[in-house]
Amino acid sequence: MENRQNEKVWFITGSSRGFGKIWTEAALKRGDKVAATARNANSISTLKEKYGDQVLILEVDVTNASHVQNAINKAHEYFGRLDIVFNNAGYSLVGTIEEGSTDEIKAMYETNIIGPIHVIQAALPIMRAQGYGHILGTSSAVGIYSNPLIGYYCSSKFAFEAIYDSLSKEVAAFGINVTLIEPGAYNTEFGSADSLKIASKKLSEYDALKSRLMENLQKLKRGNPTATPEAIFAVVDAENPPLRLLLGKNDLPHIRQIYAERLQEWETWKAISEAAQD
Repeated sequence: MENRQNEKVWFITGSSRGFGKIWTEAALKRGDKVAATARNANSISTLKEKYGDQVLILEVDVTNASHVQNAINKAHEYFGRLDIVFNNAGYSLVGTIEEGSTDEIKAMYETNIIGPIHVIQAALPIMRAQGYGHILGTSSAVGIYSNPLIGYYCSSKFAFEAIYDSLSKEVAAFGINVTLIEPGAYNTEFGSADSLKIASKKLSEYDALKSRLMENLQKLKRGNPTATPEAIFAVVDAENPPLRLLLGKNDLPHIRQIYAERLQEWETWKAISEAAQD
């Protein structure tokens, strides 16, 4: 069964900043309805003033399963259905693998992985009953390859990708689509204190690496985040949406190279690999 309504009903986490804010406002501007969520409802209260009953403002801590369940229920009761559920909340932990503390890593995983799982598990019974739905999630190009200094963040996106990949195979029979949105480098607020945390432990042995990477980051060409909504709409309006959608121009050539290198390495060690089975 497919939703034939003209307007779509969205449930979006992390609506207060970055891509979440841009995509929430874009959906409302095109006439869709949105349950917009943030840790602090005041940060998105102006949406209600501008869009009235078209938007439902919800204060949600995605790491709290009961918060999420209540928010999903309220959104469903308010709008009568949920067409699109979009996991967008998340942040980065900056530091080498040696510098990250257990508490810092766990806290990031609670938001980046456990939070989205709470949302998915709360939304699925509703979507199964409807016989349709689309679950999207903001992953990253670094969910495909990993970079130094953000290894733990990359690992959270690798896990996010695996969860969504498995999910897509599990829910297809219920008429539910799943899509990973994989942005490259964009000029969002991702470098703000809310979106990026620095590991408290700092080892001087990595200073040269950090300086080199910072120089490279400053040269990096970043995309305009306001150019992205049409790509998101193309996905949610598609009859057969993709499981993965890269955003931006710079990552596909890099990913081609990375996959070629991985395949070559596996091929180089093929004889050793195959001998290990007997």
